[in-house]
Amino acid sequence: MSRLRRKPSKLATASALQRENPPAPASVPNRKKLGKKQFVRLTLWPLVAATFFMVSGGTYGTEDIVHGAGYGRAILILLLTPLLWSLPTAFMIGELSSALPFEGGYYAWVRRAMGNFWGFQEAWLSLVASIFDMAIYPTLFVAYLTRMFPWFQENNRGWWVALAVVIACALLNIAGVKVVSMTSLWLFFALSAPFVAIVLIAPFKVGALANAVTKPTTSSVDILGGLLICMWNYMGWDNASTIATEVEKPQRTYPRAMLVAVCIVALSYVLPFSAMWMTGLTANAWETGSWADIAGLLGGPLLRVGVVIGGIISAFGMFNALVMSYSRLPLAMAQDGMLPSIFGKLQKKSRAPWVAIVALAICWAMCLGLGFARLVTLDILLYGASLLLEFVALAVLRFREPELPRPFRVPGGLFGAIAIGIPPVLLLGFSVIRSEHESVLGMSSFAFGMILIAAGFVAYAVNHLLKPQGWTGIQKERAQPVA
Repeated sequence: MSRLRRKPSKLATASALQRENPPAPASVPNRKKLGKKQFVRLTLWPLVAATFFMVSGGTYGTEDIVHGAGYGRAILILLLTPLLWSLPTAFMIGELSSALPFEGGYYAWVRRAMGNFWGFQEAWLSLVASIFDMAIYPTLFVAYLTRMFPWFQENNRGWWVALAVVIACALLNIAGVKVVSMTSLWLFFALSAPFVAIVLIAPFKVGALANAVTKPTTSSVDILGGLLICMWNYMGWDNASTIATEVEKPQRTYPRAMLVAVCIVALSYVLPFSAMWMTGLTANAWETGSWADIAGLLGGPLLRVGVVIGGIISAFGMFNALVMSYSRLPLAMAQDGMLPSIFGKLQKKSRAPWVAIVALAICWAMCLGLGFARLVTLDILLYGASLLLEFVALAVLRFREPELPRPFRVPGGLFGAIAIGIPPVLLLGFSVIRSEHESVLGMSSFAFGMILIAAGFVAYAVNHLLKPQGWTGIQKERAQPVA
């Protein structure tokens, strides 16, 4: 199957092995050369905020970790997981983003290192995973909204609200990457406010909730299940790489943004739980969705409402930022001739890939009524397979293109580039072996995930048979900067 490779497109973002002076700097046009029509690019903090929502979206979804492991071990897991899971990924992204700041990010890196077939698989894994992942966020938006306004639970009102979220985020993304990133920055501040209040209030209520009466929980998560949930909540660092051509000085900005975002995400998880530990609240009181009620016990109805509003903001912000990330994959593939050129159409003013955004939004909207739960195993399996390809690409490019300019390097030479991928891969293997409870369409999540991975091989073969020489490129569109 891997021999069914197209003739490399002249428009390739990064797949062709360019051993002499790779055009990394040229992929990010100089503003001064753009004339009167200035294209605003992302700077450090908007990129950090967008990355925050692509990965985390706040403390929501981590409650079961405390239930399964207890406060002390949960905090230890939340501190160690980013060191073994997130930091290696951030280093890998820092090197590849600074060396190859191309549209499509991780897809472009894998394609450059290993060719069209594996580049296609990298994009396939991400887009297929998005079908199961992206429908969750509008549903969470509605779930938190109905806590404040039960009226939305009646009839099909919740579905219409979820559809409105999809449409609103699609429109924001068509307005351009700057709009999305600045929206993410302000949403981050609004989302963080109630949890900052929790951290500030808790020291004045040491032991006050030791005998608090809480709602009975139904969580059956143990410490190993808590580790899986922790891994799930630290996934998605590579999503920010797909907008590399829309970032100011990506060779410098990406490494800094990744490291800052890792620290912010870890603190957003650890500090609120550390604060609640001081109140004496039992670990058994925690389960997914319990933050609102527990905040009410600590700070009253106003804080409870703040946390509920934060949940609404989290769901909207995550969906909004991920639309920006995923929509660049069809754009980059169209520019490389691996998809029809229509997916490379750009909005004239914002230069956003509006066809790709609309097409993906329609697919995600069609999944709103399927009722997908948070499929941790399936997400980790598909994400893990794509992450493995990225670590392989890091090592392959070190071997094949040692002279490629790398403003940021994973330390340790070729050995370091290989060794840095070992901890995440070991955690991925552990998570797949230990996950036995999820099912999709009557089969285990693992079996279903393997079918989806195999379907990528079939999709590539069909795509190759339809267009052996690749789809028509979009030279004129690609010549203009995207911002």
